[in-house]
Amino acid sequence: MTFKDMFKKTTYISVEEETEQDRGSGDGQEPAVPEGMWQKCPGCGELVYSEDLEENLSVCPKCGYHVRIGARERIEMVLDPDTFVEWDTGIENGDPLGFHGYEDKVKQLQRMTGLDEAVITGTGKIGRRDVVIGVCDTAFLMGSMGHVVGEKITRAVERATKQKKPVILFSCSGGARMQEGIVSLMQMAKTSAALKKHSDAGLLYISVLTDPTTGGVTASFAMLGDIILAEPGALIGFAGPRVIKQTIGQDLPEGFQRSEFLLEHGLIDNVVTRQNLKRILARLLRLHTRTKQTPELYAKVMDELEEYKNRQLWESPDEFFLHNEESEMIPAGSAEEGKQRLKNDLQNYSAWDRVQISRRAERPTAVDYMKRLFTHFYELHGDRAFRDDRSIVGGVAMFGHQPVTVIGQQKGHNTKENIMRNFGMPYPEGYRKALRLMKEAEKFKRPIICFVDTPGAFCGIEAEERGQGEAIARNLAEMSAITVPILTIMIGEGGSGGALAMAVSNEVWMMENATYTVLSPEGFASILWKDSKRADEAATVMKMTASDLRRLGIIETIVPEKEPITQETMEDAAMFIKEKLLSFLQDYMIKKEDDIVELRYHRFRDF
Repeated sequence: MTFKDMFKKTTYISVEEETEQDRGSGDGQEPAVPEGMWQKCPGCGELVYSEDLEENLSVCPKCGYHVRIGARERIEMVLDPDTFVEWDTGIENGDPLGFHGYEDKVKQLQRMTGLDEAVITGTGKIGRRDVVIGVCDTAFLMGSMGHVVGEKITRAVERATKQKKPVILFSCSGGARMQEGIVSLMQMAKTSAALKKHSDAGLLYISVLTDPTTGGVTASFAMLGDIILAEPGALIGFAGPRVIKQTIGQDLPEGFQRSEFLLEHGLIDNVVTRQNLKRILARLLRLHTRTKQTPELYAKVMDELEEYKNRQLWESPDEFFLHNEESEMIPAGSAEEGKQRLKNDLQNYSAWDRVQISRRAERPTAVDYMKRLFTHFYELHGDRAFRDDRSIVGGVAMFGHQPVTVIGQQKGHNTKENIMRNFGMPYPEGYRKALRLMKEAEKFKRPIICFVDTPGAFCGIEAEERGQGEAIARNLAEMSAITVPILTIMIGEGGSGGALAMAVSNEVWMMENATYTVLSPEGFASILWKDSKRADEAATVMKMTASDLRRLGIIETIVPEKEPITQETMEDAAMFIKEKLLSFLQDYMIKKEDDIVELRYHRFRDF
């Protein structure tokens, strides 16, 4: 059966509001309009030509409303053609409570829908990559999870674990099936336990939430994804709006429990339209594919570096700085002209000059560096608990053909952007978001690259209420034991514990005019000298510049800048970072996990 055939079976809303004039020419004849030619959109109420709706994947072309579709329709939409093989059909349904009429209702629905239960499971391919898939269908008792649904999902996940395949589950459900009582409740624990084993095997699980996803399904397999996506406007929640209203009489805000609400509150990674879903799933599968360390992995990066050098815009030093016998910093290994420029730059700017340069609005942000260094970046959102802190940007990307996790403290280039990004000052949920992404990187053996640019962690009532100190402390402890390589690059301000919470790394690099310090020079002067106007003097005393910190052994590498560095002039610096990053990954990605952790531990233990 094709998608077109299945679409004709989809119940939308028929049009019955024609005026008398619309019904005919007054001669008593019925209009010669084929049945089902037009549909009425539940979202905007507009009439939609059925073929337009079909061609638009059952998304209203006028308002973007995503119409509920059946499981087989969805499978055809997301899987590569002719790759789906269905699993576990014909599992016998029972009636554990002896609920009156339940068995007859199930049999009736089986005849009407052509489904044996409220979920279809099986295997197929997306972007030529193998996946195990499960898709719920609201046409069968609102997609509720009885023991057969739980059994089919559990068997599919167990089989995926044995075959080392990723799992994608599409949920649309009213929750646990009331007619099966406590037995349906047990399916929540059963499916969750199977997914935990799948996760412990280091395998990817993507959960896609569609309208509606509520009750026991939300409180089990739907919210356990490594990546959680949702269709626009989908109702998602544990207790539905009607239940909340009836139970506590509380008026609910507009958009409450919709996909966009969950994204804002940090509970899902992204809202994805149906038209983009297959492409996004294919990208995520690629970004979560384990790689073997071979020369071919970075061939694309090496070609780019070679092409850049051939344009004679830049010469790469072997080692940017070496110590001489007097422990003075001297450039080494680069062209003579480059040596002299760098030496002059280091001598000509005062510490306070560098503080001012590090704060410039035109200075490249974390996202600017991500765009220059990586490809196929896919942003992930939220701490899975409270909110998506937009002062932290993170996700998965490619460095050549090596998947990497990239996380950055993000400022703006103007006042509007800075307000949206909270001036690069993370809340506790920002640090928890960063740590969630780091733990996900650890699971999938991806290196982590962090970009630090913050005046410091946000200080305020909300931050203290939500445990700012605990969030930073948790990052410090957890990062110390992460088993994949971590690199941190200070690209602007490195303010206090707010910076350190993303810098417990195997190596720390600094831009030539970045700063890294225990607190701001203004704060230092105010606390110690009771005079914030002495900030310029404090900057010198605090030893906060790249050359100071390299001399103290706090950082490993200084990244040269063209003055003043901007988005337009950052290419030299980006290419320097790219070559050094290539060497870093080639070195660290072949190390044993215990060695990576031990090297990081001693890096800080020796201070």
